[in-house]
Amino acid sequence: MSRVSSEPPVPELTFAVQDIEPVAHAVVPTLALGLRIQRSAGGAVRALALRIDVRVVLGRRAHDPATRERLAELFGTPEQWRSAPRALPWLATTANVPAFEAETTVAVPLPCTYDFDVTATKYFHGLADGVIPLEILLGGSVFYAGADDRLRTARLAWDREATFDLPVRAWKDLMQRYFPGTVWVRLRQESFDRLWAYRARRALPTWEDALDALLRECPESSPWTR
Repeated sequence: MSRVSSEPPVPELTFAVQDIEPVAHAVVPTLALGLRIQRSAGGAVRALALRIDVRVVLGRRAHDPATRERLAELFGTPEQWRSAPRALPWLATTANVPAFEAETTVAVPLPCTYDFDVTATKYFHGLADGVIPLEILLGGSVFYAGADDRLRTARLAWDREATFDLPVRAWKDLMQRYFPGTVWVRLRQESFDRLWAYRARRALPTWEDALDALLRECPESSPWTR
């Protein structure tokens, strides 16, 4: 009589964020997400290929009137905040996790842009303090050993998630480390040429002087109170 082998179940995995720390010597501003992965059932994991989406959950923090004013470009008037989206996409990345038995921790790099054409950057910059409530959605593939010790693979459902509150100060300190006292604004070539010509005609020594001169012509554009 032939023996029927029993196929081991697909590993059951849970995810949690331990911390998010700045990467000390990265080429671009980068945070390292410490992701803890635990196996609650199924066979040992040979490898994981993860897809990771990070979103900002707006409803998990309060926004005072001064913050709402700074974020008016994103969400409009106070009345329009009622129809604001539940979450803002921040970034998407991938991670490869080596074999483990019961649990492991992996550092997932999160490259951070200071591009003000990115909605999340505008949101982070507009916050004065507190935390940025994050939701981490996880998918991908898990590789494990079958009954005959051959490699098996299964898809991870997109219902795997974790949450974390990133301090606003951590993001701002990271930006100041890479761009001390400055911000980056991207201009179309035509707009830049007009600004360059404006600066040259008035013999202004710096770009800041040119922008300050333009802003003085629009007195209603006073800076926000931080």
